[in-house]
Amino acid sequence: MKLSTLSLGLAAALGLAASLPVAAASADKPLLGDFGVDLSARDLGVKPGDDFNRHVSGHWLDTYELKDYEVSYGSFNELRDRSEAQVREIMDDLAKRDDLAAGSDARKLHDYYLSFMDRAARDAAGIAPLKPVLDRIAAIDSSADLVAAFGHVDLDGTTAPVGLGLGLDRKDPDQYLVSLAVGGLGLPDKDYYLNQDARFAGIRGAYVDHIERMLGLAGVADARTRAEAVMALETALAKPQWERADKRDRDKTYNVVAFAELSRQFPGFDWAALAREQGMASLDRVNVVTPSAVKPVLDVIAATPLPVWRDYLTFHAVDGNAPFLSTQIDEAAFDFNGKVLGGAKAQREDWKRALALVGAKDGLGDALGKLYVARYFTPEAKAAMDALVANLRAALRQNIGQIDWMSEATKAEAYRKLETFNPKIGYPSKWTDYGSVSIVPDDLMANVVAMRVFNREDSNRRIGTRTDRDEWFMTPQTVNAYYNSTFNEIVFPAAILQAPFFDLNADPAVNYGGIGAVIGHEMGHGFDDQGSKSDHAGIQRNWWTDADREHFEARTSALGKQYEAFCPLEGQCVNGALTMGENLGDLGGLSMAYTAYHMSLGGKPAPVIDGLTGDQRFFLSFGQIWRGKYREEALVNLIKTNPHSPVMYRANGPVRNFDPWYEAFDVTPGDAMYLPPEQRVRIW
Repeated sequence: MKLSTLSLGLAAALGLAASLPVAAASADKPLLGDFGVDLSARDLGVKPGDDFNRHVSGHWLDTYELKDYEVSYGSFNELRDRSEAQVREIMDDLAKRDDLAAGSDARKLHDYYLSFMDRAARDAAGIAPLKPVLDRIAAIDSSADLVAAFGHVDLDGTTAPVGLGLGLDRKDPDQYLVSLAVGGLGLPDKDYYLNQDARFAGIRGAYVDHIERMLGLAGVADARTRAEAVMALETALAKPQWERADKRDRDKTYNVVAFAELSRQFPGFDWAALAREQGMASLDRVNVVTPSAVKPVLDVIAATPLPVWRDYLTFHAVDGNAPFLSTQIDEAAFDFNGKVLGGAKAQREDWKRALALVGAKDGLGDALGKLYVARYFTPEAKAAMDALVANLRAALRQNIGQIDWMSEATKAEAYRKLETFNPKIGYPSKWTDYGSVSIVPDDLMANVVAMRVFNREDSNRRIGTRTDRDEWFMTPQTVNAYYNSTFNEIVFPAAILQAPFFDLNADPAVNYGGIGAVIGHEMGHGFDDQGSKSDHAGIQRNWWTDADREHFEARTSALGKQYEAFCPLEGQCVNGALTMGENLGDLGGLSMAYTAYHMSLGGKPAPVIDGLTGDQRFFLSFGQIWRGKYREEALVNLIKTNPHSPVMYRANGPVRNFDPWYEAFDVTPGDAMYLPPEQRVRIW
């Protein structure tokens, strides 16, 4: 399932929004500075209008040194570090207990974590835990065997050029829908295979070396020649695949056909066998995500000899499972995946990696989340978020009302969508039941496979049933947020409700500039270039007049051109189409949060604190939530694959389109970031 994330009767009927709850008068201070912003991070030698990102975070950018295991670091990582430390306390406390009942969630958490941490056992086992998978791959001797192998990649930890996956039906939100997608690439994006720039040529050379090394660890002879054949295969698979920007387009990627029709549209491949091997029984229809890419990929499948496919699957099996095997295999895989692709110099500590595995959504994430919420998520934080969401909803309604290019008919539909937004805050109303999962303390690979089987069965059991609107797609300990257009819901896990995004003891301007902008960002996804294609009920349909849609697209096009001019590295510029939804979310979130902040003042002037006006504190907070720095390799990877712009443009891009920022910092035509009023994009 593809969700937009953040790496986020109305009070407006009276023209007012409720005030943000703040802590009662006490000696409590915010975590950052005197009012919630880290003023020491600024570079006062840089004018706000020349580079707002450096003005608010320049000193931090100059002085923060990335740790060896970090490929990037910023405000989100600060929160993740805090959440990680909190989760580690929970795991440490479990380790001290001798009363963990066999089969309990607490015992499973403890044992899964322990199995990752037992390096000695993993080193002693070497590659042996993967032998059943490698033996099955080695036995592939027919096209039927190959299809069966493609159907087992989710259990084997490998990959395949075609596969079926379950998601939500964008035109019938009460139904699940199986989609057919193509993929199978080991490099981050097709451009890594096809771009002739020297940077990517070097990565391709290192990738062949990496394939050779992984095959050698699996005992494959003549690994160099066979690695080159695998690389040639993946290059052929890459060529017909769609650009990422096109794969964002919901109109292009909704192509539902009867399952029986697949064999007529794309003959020569046993689709029924693939579905059967994936455990998907009685499929009646399927969505073909990128239809023009399917036949060329099938042609590659048919033209490639079985020995090359065996090597391809062997390589991906070793590479995909390396983190669960011996140190030798783990480090060999990291040498390419971490160092070459990300620029990291060292792996994260084992306890960090163990927590990431155990606490993931496809791990025992809900079991850990239940403990996390009980210990760290307060009723005060929940009440404050409830009020903030109500305020942002009121602000967006006011902003929509002031749009001069949208007709009343389209506005009525927009209001209806806004009124039916379903906010989910903190944690789910029901937790995942892990009762069927068997976890042991001394066999990491067995535990990984047990979770894969559980997740496959959990997904497949939904086919033909009504969608579960109570389900969350993130855990409470996750520092992130998302908007799900098919359920028209905005979701904020508990862990994101911390400084610098949110602090009960901070100045309200800071909270509105931080978590307020994040809430607005997620609400904005309901009205971005793709989210706006779904109505109040989550049904993908056009609820706009043609003229209004044309006005909207003229504005989004102008915004895309602005971002395409942002080039953090020579020859590497932001993809305006790929990042459009997130850029619109950032711009809309800023606008909504600012409106909500001023509504919360109730017509009274904001106090001046440390010589800073309320508006200045608001914008400083907004700028600092996007501070961050990257290793060059990670930045290239992000530009090629990520729908989010690099964080410096998430700070600078929205504010230069927003009139109140100009007024707050006296930005004038001589400043580098200045845009003439007629070039500023204002949508929501």
